Amino acid sequence: MNQSKEVTEEKPRKLLETSFLLGVTGMSILAGFGMTLALAKKKDPVYFYKGMLPTKEMPESGGSLAMRALGWGTLYAVGGFSIFCAGVWKMMGVNNMQEFRMKIGNALPRIPQKENPGRSDFKSVRELMNYLIEESDKSKKS
Repeated sequence: MNQSKEVTEEKPRKLLETSFLLGVTGMSILAGFGMTLALAKKKDPVYFYKGMLPTKEMPESGGSLAMRALGWGTLYAVGGFSIFCAGVWKMMGVNNMQEFRMKIGNALPRIPQKENPGRSDFKSVRELMNYLIEESDKSKKS
């Protein structure tokens, strides 16, 4: 009973950690893209604005062209991978994910498990470094 309580307390924590990492990643992507646009605008403002608005020479702006290319690329990537997955599913002749998992598990080679993977819970970087030094000394003696 105590173990199930730990598992239920761990789920919201994992969700919080995951959302934090996704938030940091998203903000990094937006900041990088914004800085790149600002640099391009600062470097050559004439061509920057020329690419933003359609003209007689270019009837489509750079932004709309890029969005159209992104849309088609996304459609091709998602559609192609979906067709590939459906083809593999049909060729294997499975009816549900459990069967698929079992067939793939039987087809792929087994990964040997190590007996003692070592420690994985450290309270500080210093404790981790001491552990690594001890393990290095043990391997040198062997």
